[in-house]
Amino acid sequence: MNRKTFEKFRSLIYEKSGISLGEQKEALVSARVGKRMRALQIGDFDAYYAYVVRDESGQEMVELLDAISTNVTSFFREPQHFDLLHSLLTTWKNQGQRRFRIWSAASSTGEEPYTIAMTVLESIGNRDVDMRILATDISTRVLAKCQEGVYEPHKLDGVPAALRDRFFDRMQDGKQFQYRANDAMKKLLVFRRLNLATPPFPMRGPLDVVFCRNVMIYFDNDVRTRLLEEIHRLLKPGGYLMVGHAESLTGLVSSFRTVRPSVYTK
Repeated sequence: MNRKTFEKFRSLIYEKSGISLGEQKEALVSARVGKRMRALQIGDFDAYYAYVVRDESGQEMVELLDAISTNVTSFFREPQHFDLLHSLLTTWKNQGQRRFRIWSAASSTGEEPYTIAMTVLESIGNRDVDMRILATDISTRVLAKCQEGVYEPHKLDGVPAALRDRFFDRMQDGKQFQYRANDAMKKLLVFRRLNLATPPFPMRGPLDVVFCRNVMIYFDNDVRTRLLEEIHRLLKPGGYLMVGHAESLTGLVSSFRTVRPSVYTK
């Protein structure tokens, strides 16, 4: 891939997803675009670029963004956020709240929203509450994995054995086995494809908690600011935003109040 073609892909990806690829990402883009080219048997980068742009269905743009987007996640990643969620849910329920809405904004392959679901069921249950967890991602590929909720055993290394046994069903296939998220968790979850770079979003709110972790690092400040404004609009007064520990709202125009590093409130 020559420099001019890389710049065309870089601009297209930013326009369609808000993902800001640095100049040093040329090899990454070339490798991941190459996967789509092989799948379509297209041998030239410029020809593939033209194919994406001319595809009126938009499906190949989805496939390209699936290939480009990075999905690194794990159960109970940055566990302090789930400890806080447990405390918030318990407090709100004790105060009489019965409707709860939580959004996992970059749900990837599902480890985050299923960790949220486990935290919900452990802290307040689901019998006398109206609970929904929205799981969104720009990648249809990882959303399908998220919705399936099936994981190799090593993926659950971070899940305490008691929670694993309560919330996952073990599936045996010969000598191999996997774990599948059970119905108690799946009933709480709604899955949708969503591009975080294109607010306003279709949700009405108000939301109690938004997890938007380890995704804003791929955006520039313009996209981050628009996203934060939309999250602020959707949150209830006193609602919480959790971002990744490597992220910060410092220097961004934001109406959020800092609670602690990586935790903000409206």
